[in-house]
Amino acid sequence: MTTSARADLTGHQLAGYRLEKLIGRGGMAVVYRAEDLRLGRIVAVKLLAPELARNDVFRQRFARESRIAAAIDHPNIVPVYEAGEAEGILYIAMRYVRGRDLRALLDREGPLSVRKTARIGVQVASALDAAHARELVHRDVKPGNILIAEGTDSEHPEHAYLTDFGLTKKSLSLTGLTSVGQFVGTLDYVAPEQISGKPVDGRCDVYSLGCVVWEMLTGSPPYQRDDDLALLWAHLNDPPPTLSERRPELGPELDRVLARALAKAPDERYGSCLEFVGALRLAEHTAGGGGGAAVPVAEPTAVSEQPVAPARPAAAVAEAAVGSGDIAAEAEVEAEPVPPPPWAWPVFGVLDPGGVAGA
Repeated sequence: MTTSARADLTGHQLAGYRLEKLIGRGGMAVVYRAEDLRLGRIVAVKLLAPELARNDVFRQRFARESRIAAAIDHPNIVPVYEAGEAEGILYIAMRYVRGRDLRALLDREGPLSVRKTARIGVQVASALDAAHARELVHRDVKPGNILIAEGTDSEHPEHAYLTDFGLTKKSLSLTGLTSVGQFVGTLDYVAPEQISGKPVDGRCDVYSLGCVVWEMLTGSPPYQRDDDLALLWAHLNDPPPTLSERRPELGPELDRVLARALAKAPDERYGSCLEFVGALRLAEHTAGGGGGAAVPVAEPTAVSEQPVAPARPAAAVAEAAVGSGDIAAEAEVEAEPVPPPPWAWPVFGVLDPGGVAGA
């Protein structure tokens, strides 16, 4: 029997998983906390909307990019256990992470200190650079795709996970899976070259991470406009706003760091995400933004390659978008999702206050 990803399938068994609880719903997907009946563990299972399974372009993209993403083994990327198709629905099974995403953290706490921003940022940057080493570009870095779990000790109070590698694209390659005029991304954080349809590389993610860091420090994205076209124009043409105008205590050195990360031309940005966060930490030390000695930024964690059978995608990755009406929380307060523009490829994800489903 073919099921619908939009129906409540609580109690249903799908591909060896018992769907125990609906923990979120978005425009193109639902996520359940589920039991893996084969291994007896709790996982998050994301079911994509049935129309995606019927779209040949999306199916090709799903299969190709899930195999690439499955080869990345990194402590700041949520592991994905399995991806495939059952009963006419594409599904993704991933680790069930207990915590919240950065969007929820910012909504609760407001602007963060430079030290906390850098502490989270370095983990996200390491994950991104590890993906870039495999010629994968994320292209949708945003607070909703950064999960924050409990850290190991007082020196590492947060553990950040980057999610949504299911919509990455091999850098500078022409896969034929994105139609002319389409781009993947979220408007508040999208790089100028994505908007103009130019080839992208890891510096596209540097820009998006710069937008996220700006929001972590100020409480809002760098560009805020009344409509989408004005927002796109701002990313393409308007100079980056000055951070110190919003938080004068941070000083001009951080202005220079953010201005370079948000440069319109990729060649004018930092060459890697870790280089950007390293400059952020150095500026924090120089300005006394957090006190203490500057902490050196480590190189990206080594990426291990796992063999993947070509006959079936071993894994794919889902995003956990939070806020803006894209989630139904565990309290069962569900907002209507904002439909994506027709030229975008978002696959909305969700948050469970008791645990985050992401990959």
